[in-house]
Amino acid sequence: MTPPLPANAPGGSGVRLTNLDANRLDWDDKLTIEFLNDRPRICAIEIVKADNLPTVFLAGDSTVTDQPREPGASWGQMLPAFFKPDVAVANYAASGQTLKSFITDLRLDKLLSQMKPGDWLFLQFGHNDEKSNWPQTYVEPFTTHKAYLRAMISEARLRGATPVLITPMERRGGIEGNTHGEFPASIMDTAREENVPVIDLWSMSKKLYAAMGDQVGEAFADPTHHRNYGAYELSKCIVQGIKDNRLRLADHIVDDFGRFDPAHPDPFASFRMPASAGRMGTGGGAAPKSPARRTGPDYQD
Repeated sequence: MTPPLPANAPGGSGVRLTNLDANRLDWDDKLTIEFLNDRPRICAIEIVKADNLPTVFLAGDSTVTDQPREPGASWGQMLPAFFKPDVAVANYAASGQTLKSFITDLRLDKLLSQMKPGDWLFLQFGHNDEKSNWPQTYVEPFTTHKAYLRAMISEARLRGATPVLITPMERRGGIEGNTHGEFPASIMDTAREENVPVIDLWSMSKKLYAAMGDQVGEAFADPTHHRNYGAYELSKCIVQGIKDNRLRLADHIVDDFGRFDPAHPDPFASFRMPASAGRMGTGGGAAPKSPARRTGPDYQD
């Protein structure tokens, strides 16, 4: 819910949910925690309210959202593994979203209602915005696309937060080409014009996929979306982008991250992540999976 509106004010007080949101556990009124691994064990859990931690808000589509079931995964749900406990990550991305729908569905309103000075807004849209067969939400890359980006940038800055633009990662079919047309260039232009940090995930992903060679299929769940391995490697690209931009947020990255070169991804053979209980086709939603913190190629719990 968004904050209550004054009498007769336009707008709404709740996010317009879609069918894709219906069974997701992050839209109910409970806290769901999933413990993974071969023999998950825990002694105790302590939940303490912490109002002053800087928060990284994520806004985007299905390639960013917390995917609820195997085999899907996104860089957004992997990102917390690379931060120290002194920063929070709030993933507001949702499948099918565009810049326009993120505003009209009141998802941006809900996000902004939680934002405070010192926070961050990471924006990665494009996969759906570029669909001209979706006339309600299509944007032209160098006009309306930029206008909507500027609106979100302004709203974040108004609240004392730092916006960061991210170009959409390439699809599998674009390793040697470009399936996003002029949209990555539009985002880069907007970042320069508005003096906003930008992480060029589009270029980084192309290097990443090419370097994976015959193992690139292990990174994808379908031509657009990713499995755990691909999502984890893309998340490392985002973290490296934070460091390359010399953002203050880099102070919150785990000390043993080091440096990540997309041209030298971690080998798939050494990657392991226990599967979530919410496997594809079993019905219902599972808690968003996030890996235990590991930054080297030997990813074993």
